[in-house]
Amino acid sequence: MTPEQPGLARVSHPLQLHSESPDARTERSASVIVVGAGPAGAATAFFLATEGVDVLLLDRARFPREKACAEYLSPQAARILSAMDALLPLETGQHATLAGMSIRAPNGVRLRGDFAAQHGFQGFRDRGLAIRRTLLDATLVDRARAAGARVVEGIRVTDVIRGSDGRVAGVVALNPDGASIRLTANVVVGADGLRSVVARRLRLQHRMRWPRRLALVTHYQGVESIGDYGEMHVERDGYAGLADVGGGETNVAVVVPASEARTVALDRGAYMAAWLNRRPQLAARFSRAERSGPVMATGPFASHVTRAWAPGAALVGDAADFFDPFTGEGIYAALRGGELLASYLADTVVTGGSTNADGALRAYEAARRHEFGGKWMVERMVGLAVGWPPLMNHVAGVLARRKDMADLLVGVTGDFVPARAVLRPGFLAGLLFR
Repeated sequence: MTPEQPGLARVSHPLQLHSESPDARTERSASVIVVGAGPAGAATAFFLATEGVDVLLLDRARFPREKACAEYLSPQAARILSAMDALLPLETGQHATLAGMSIRAPNGVRLRGDFAAQHGFQGFRDRGLAIRRTLLDATLVDRARAAGARVVEGIRVTDVIRGSDGRVAGVVALNPDGASIRLTANVVVGADGLRSVVARRLRLQHRMRWPRRLALVTHYQGVESIGDYGEMHVERDGYAGLADVGGGETNVAVVVPASEARTVALDRGAYMAAWLNRRPQLAARFSRAERSGPVMATGPFASHVTRAWAPGAALVGDAADFFDPFTGEGIYAALRGGELLASYLADTVVTGGSTNADGALRAYEAARRHEFGGKWMVERMVGLAVGWPPLMNHVAGVLARRKDMADLLVGVTGDFVPARAVLRPGFLAGLLFR
């Protein structure tokens, strides 16, 4: 499947744009407006549209677009891609599959965990999927469009509209020509990422003090010894992730403290190359490699929301929660979050009125916490180890000797082993006291 090439703001169905007059609020532009057409927004729009909901999906970008991302999808993400009829189109394009994860601790100890293991749990697929965001995002937007969502690209949302009762009633946006427009809806979904405009306007998003990191991401051709495992190299001043994404390309991400932001800004490419070259085990593998794309930056990370809804609005994906990219679960959480939100909204947003819609949003919040709460605990435990080299060295040593434990932990990050399997006192005691 070849993604549609970008052009001027493309609209899959006619879109009536309201003027700035207050009277425009009385007519709905859509039942649901989804802000952000990445995996979270596209999934939300797809699953709502398949249930007959009138959805308007907005994004400031034009697809396909580059995105700073590790470009890894867990084995369980394939279930949602399959439900969206996106798996086959994606697997016919450039991609790679991953058998598991390989991790190197600061002291050089290496461990490996496999998705297909003897722990008794099985994912939708036995392998993860590594794929360029240029292909993934464009494909998911096309699937949302095919399901009936109206998609508008090149439009930037700047604010939310509130009714006289304080409930969110739509968004203010800028057209590609710079004209300000008002779009109204029963519900607004913020799927607009780490620096979500919707979350900020609703005053729901908060930055955590720890860990404060930023990521540099690019692609290289010709990195030596790239196999079918995702790689994480933990150092005292950050970590690097490597993964084959097909076509001879390797996704390379370097994550460093946010305090390095000013130095990084001077020359991202030079900073990243120097960071890799200071690690002998990596420098040798990059000696003949060539960077094949720009170095993109994203972060700082570690943001969360007090809750993922407000009257008339909901948050999904990175707009709702993003702790750290080490465990690589962002895309699955985005897809699953969109699927989950749609399941609560679809039956009420059109016929139930504002009160019932807000009841559905409240139920979504409870379901989201139940769905992801255990994973959030695991992410924070991993983040503690990654940020404290003595602990990382100790845990890596245990997992290198106990591959059954390593497989279980990697299965949790693969989204098919329940988090409770590694939050058991016996498992935690084994990690800390062996």
